[in-house]
Amino acid sequence: MALELCVLLWSHGDDDALSAYEDSVLALMPRYGGRVVSRVRRVDAADEGDGPAEVQVIHLPDDAAVQAYLKDPDRLALAETHRQVVARTEVITVRTLTGHLPPTAP
Repeated sequence: MALELCVLLWSHGDDDALSAYEDSVLALMPRYGGRVVSRVRRVDAADEGDGPAEVQVIHLPDDAAVQAYLKDPDRLALAETHRQVVARTEVITVRTLTGHLPPTAP
């Protein structure tokens, strides 16, 4: 069953380093049939303690693809970088609510 994941990431204070790390590991996603649907970054660094530095929506074909991605050797080779730049990660399984969006203003 296809999965849609919302990934929330907090940095250790260097949002640029976190984004650079994510650039590297998200580039591996197509190996497992995954794709990044949306990727946004916090605008105001003053909000560091309040919310995530980056939020991603990712589609993957199934849980086996998620597990394979997590075990990818190129991703695992960046484990030390991950420890240095990612303070916290939350992953939430979500679904898109098409049809529930308000109309856009002209």
